[in-house]
Amino acid sequence: VQLQASGGGLVQAGGSLRLSCASSGNIVSFNYMGWYRQAPGKQREFVVRITNIGPTIYGGFVQGRFTISRDTAKNTVSLQMNSLKPEDTAVYYCHAFSGGTSYWGQGTLVTVSS
Repeated sequence: VQLQASGGGLVQAGGSLRLSCASSGNIVSFNYMGWYRQAPGKQREFVVRITNIGPTIYGGFVQGRFTISRDTAKNTVSLQMNSLKPEDTAVYYCHAFSGGTSYWGQGTLVTVSS
């Protein structure tokens, strides 16, 4: 499975970005997909996870600002990020878990200026 993330960029505080993650595999077969992020000098942090069944789980810092969605026909997961803050600046990584194996995309940089 290969994951290709895209959509990062530079945005002002309060702005929005939409990240996408295209999977080479059938996302319906995955246990779950989601996003992590890693800010400079910090550990990788959980952002969101979406599953075939069960609730979508967001990291505590999200506070209603981000929304994850899936397009099973395109094998794509997207992350709509609104009301961005400078502290959201990080490399965002797409993640999938399937059959006991974790898969990671290459990361896409999000920079939020104040």
